[in-house]
Amino acid sequence: MNNIYKEIVPYLLDWFDYNARILPWREQPIPYFVWVSEIMLQQTRVEAVKGYFDRFITALPDIKALAEADEDKLLKLWEGLGYYNRVRNMQKAAQIIMKDYDGALPADYDKLLLLPGIGTYTAGAIASIAYDIPVPVVDGNVLRVAKRITASYDDITKGSVKKELWKELYDIMPKDRPGDFNQSLMELGATVCIPNGKPFCDKCPVVHLCRAFHQDVIMQLPVKPPKKERKQEERTILLIEYQGKYAIKKRAAKGLLAGLWELPGIDEKVDYKKLSKELKDGGLTIEAIKSIGEAKHIFSHVEWHMIGYHVKTGQVPAEYTKANSLLWVNRKDMETLYALPSAFSRYISYLRNI
Repeated sequence: MNNIYKEIVPYLLDWFDYNARILPWREQPIPYFVWVSEIMLQQTRVEAVKGYFDRFITALPDIKALAEADEDKLLKLWEGLGYYNRVRNMQKAAQIIMKDYDGALPADYDKLLLLPGIGTYTAGAIASIAYDIPVPVVDGNVLRVAKRITASYDDITKGSVKKELWKELYDIMPKDRPGDFNQSLMELGATVCIPNGKPFCDKCPVVHLCRAFHQDVIMQLPVKPPKKERKQEERTILLIEYQGKYAIKKRAAKGLLAGLWELPGIDEKVDYKKLSKELKDGGLTIEAIKSIGEAKHIFSHVEWHMIGYHVKTGQVPAEYTKANSLLWVNRKDMETLYALPSAFSRYISYLRNI
């Protein structure tokens, strides 16, 4: 065991007592709130999550409500957070919890791990914060803090490195305050030992123990391989208007943005002339086509480079609607009922302003 981890415990707990950010899920650390917040915080900053969290628990205040929620409502509540399978898995887990655990998240680390969408990190967070079970959490913040403190050049993307750190932290978990200790590590990584840019070592409660600081190698750690270059895809996005309604369609059940609503489009960038011909060939009567600008959206492994058009049409054959699986909705319903991924935000914002 790396003894330095045992030495940091009292310093981090004391620092956390006076420096912990006030967050809604910390004010009421009931298991459901901890679960929702931890899933939301994956891939999303704390400040961005606050509003989503309040909206979500207001609409779905408990596990029963989550289990029974209509999918469109569920996805609409998640709109803008991305990685929609996270909330789908939450609902699957909620349904299992209602069936097998009388509607309460199990106060058992191993049982939590069996639920859809709950891995070692989320299980550890729920178990320690909500139930005071002494199990660690290992996320990017914790890995960064740990590897800087020990001046370790281990590759933090390797599963074996994460498992080893989990074991080392498990051995030194304070039995009386496991949740606070886990949160202190995460908090330090989020606010002091930050991921991008120079850390605020002058504010760190364990800087006197930090080997990376004393060896002047902080900016070299942690070690992780360079990200693979993202694939670039060009797309044309269509805001088709017909009798005051707009076309949306549901994406395929598998793949990127699986099962979500989207604006229809073409899997390449096309100019006005080609677009006009394609739409007319489909049977649409075109009244006007207006370019509504270019946009870029970055997913984890792919980038969309888009151009958008507002198309006003005077006639839409039923065959065209059926062939393209279109649903025609008014602005209000698009805003309130149907979740459209943030990839389309440039064109949805245009709709709000016309």
